[in-house]
Amino acid sequence: MHVLVLASQKGGSGKTTLSGHLAVEAMLAGVGPVALIDTDPQGSLAEWWNARSAPEPHFAKVGLLQLSEALHQLGQAGIRLAVIDTPPAITESISHVIAHADLVVVPTRPSPHDLRAVGATVDLAERHGKTVLFVVNAATPRARITGEAAVALSQHGTVAPVTVHHRVDFAASMIDGRTVGEVAARSSSAKEVRELWTYIQSRLARLTQDASITPVKVPTAFAIHGLSPLESAPARTSDPHGADLVEADPAPDANSEFSRENAPPVSSEPMAPFDGRRERGRASEAAAGLSHRRAQPFGRRSPENPF
Repeated sequence: MHVLVLASQKGGSGKTTLSGHLAVEAMLAGVGPVALIDTDPQGSLAEWWNARSAPEPHFAKVGLLQLSEALHQLGQAGIRLAVIDTPPAITESISHVIAHADLVVVPTRPSPHDLRAVGATVDLAERHGKTVLFVVNAATPRARITGEAAVALSQHGTVAPVTVHHRVDFAASMIDGRTVGEVAARSSSAKEVRELWTYIQSRLARLTQDASITPVKVPTAFAIHGLSPLESAPARTSDPHGADLVEADPAPDANSEFSRENAPPVSSEPMAPFDGRRERGRASEAAAGLSHRRAQPFGRRSPENPF
């Protein structure tokens, strides 16, 4: 049995909503039987499941002290995936939950407060040697801070290549115990959740070396490999003298659509006028050190990054 834990120190990051949606998507993808476990004292996930009419995913009422035994019993009962929702805090009880995880998913809203809070969760996962996957959640479409958040999070670990945007249908579908995929299967929100689960499913298959849960079809819109610093490193070969050589990209084919002969003609339209005010503004930001501060990662503090 595989264990997926959703954890975040920051409240309101979307752990409960994603827990229910990912569990349903896992069931629809054939990874079931799936069991939900709610360790949050608020019990929001339990209330959602009680309002649900469908029999799956299953729900297990488990105390933290009995978590190890409960997971063992669920595995013997045939459960293939356990999705655990956690409260918004960093305590020894959450540390106990993360210790049982195969993968720790950290939903993060693209805001400075949420980004600064990820450090404690990452430290907790690293203490137990667990893999962390960040999910940019509740993002505003076409907002600049969404991309900046993904860049900041990538300095702490792997960021899922699927961004979940803020839409009303997420909350509306949870009212009667359903998900956006069950309410509007063709909606943009449902598509994002499906693609997010496909990526998480692939990560779980590789981390646990379980080929039986490998997704049958992977969207071509994102790459499963090359998303973390180690996985994105260029391939290396060794020359006869023992030196490591980085393989260069192959030269473009003369018949390629990217060749110089096939390149599109250069536009004859005049260039936009020089905006002196914008350039002076950028120069002022650089002089004030603002551009340097924006480039600093959020999360754990360091002498180089006290903010």
